[in-house]
Amino acid sequence: MRDPGIAGSAWAEAQRRLEGVDAVQDNPWPLLYRELDEAHPHGRFVLTVRPTDDWWASVLGHFGGRSTPMREWIYGEGNGDPVGHEALYRERYERHNAAVRAYFADRPDTLLVLRLTEGEGWAELCAFLGRPVPDHAFPRVNAAGPVTAVVNRSRDRARRLLRR
Repeated sequence: MRDPGIAGSAWAEAQRRLEGVDAVQDNPWPLLYRELDEAHPHGRFVLTVRPTDDWWASVLGHFGGRSTPMREWIYGEGNGDPVGHEALYRERYERHNAAVRAYFADRPDTLLVLRLTEGEGWAELCAFLGRPVPDHAFPRVNAAGPVTAVVNRSRDRARRLLRR
């Protein structure tokens, strides 16, 4: 989303995009977990986490040198480019993860914290969703590669899994 007024339009746009989908990922969804939970009280949430140093390296590699309205919304006006704002970005990442965990603390069947860098994958995800484990490897990629194709393949596999 590249809408400069994203903070004011995100939920309306998110609701429009939710029609006909089973799962969502990436921004703006992490920012809207409370609203999504209220709108979909039987929904399931997956928080993927990794060591902050690994997360920071990825952010810098993907977004360093470029600002977007989305990151301005997340990190504040003038902070949409991660370069020069490392402490802020790290703090927000850790605070977000803690806030999500706290929000769902009394409903452990609603939130799965998935540690992909520690080897978690299908077993944890499928147990959480009550689905059988597929007979192929969990999609693990270096996000610095061809992101769009990987995201689409992962989304399609998740949709097939949910339909079983």
